[in-house]
Amino acid sequence: MNSLLHKLILLSIVALTFSCSSYKKNIMFKTPENFQPKKITSESINIIQDYIIQKNDLLTVEVFSNNGERLIDPNPELTNSKVQAGEKEKITYLVTANGNAKLPLINEVKVEGLTLRQAEVSVQTEYAKYFKDPYVVMHFANKRAVLLGATGGQVIPLNNQNMRLTEVLALGKGLDNSAQAQNIRVLRNDDVYLINLSTIEGYKEGNILIQPGDIIYVEPIRRPFTEAVRENGSIISIVVSLASLVVIILNVR
Repeated sequence: MNSLLHKLILLSIVALTFSCSSYKKNIMFKTPENFQPKKITSESINIIQDYIIQKNDLLTVEVFSNNGERLIDPNPELTNSKVQAGEKEKITYLVTANGNAKLPLINEVKVEGLTLRQAEVSVQTEYAKYFKDPYVVMHFANKRAVLLGATGGQVIPLNNQNMRLTEVLALGKGLDNSAQAQNIRVLRNDDVYLINLSTIEGYKEGNILIQPGDIIYVEPIRRPFTEAVRENGSIISIVVSLASLVVIILNVR
């Protein structure tokens, strides 16, 4: 009977050992030991650039006459403007594979490769054929970054251009006690930035501007023993129950 008890204890130890050895399997974006991350340049930190319109972007377009007079109308009740512009449901327009957006009345307009301001001017020119002094306001509707790891899986909309890493992390509810602030990866196309936000110096060097399509991965703090116990809770419970039964039988005898 003692032999059975010893085997049960040994089984528990083996189960925990294998679990501890495999706890890193769910870590994403692991890099080799000799990996050289993309060097963070002053351009990544300081140079502010307007987003460029690309294929598959979704745009909102609002058109107002008289140079947008209604937007700043101090007496909307006199002009029967019961619904403010911000309360209207925003319709989005897709930038297709040919780089055009199909807009009401003016049909297709080339917008790929332009900033929002450049696109507004181009669209205004087209609407000037139909309206007096048109005023066009355009926004991106689907610029976003992906946040993974200790923060959970989240898609963060980049509603403002030139948002920094810390701002995106804050929108993802920040970093809690399960996050490694010194081990943050930003994946941008073929480049990988390794960032340490655990120190002021690391913050100054690594608080980069986030681009649409970036993947931000915050590596979680691993607790091998705790995770092993959680993952093998049912097995351990059975082993403990059997061991308790063996002890009771031995005491009775």
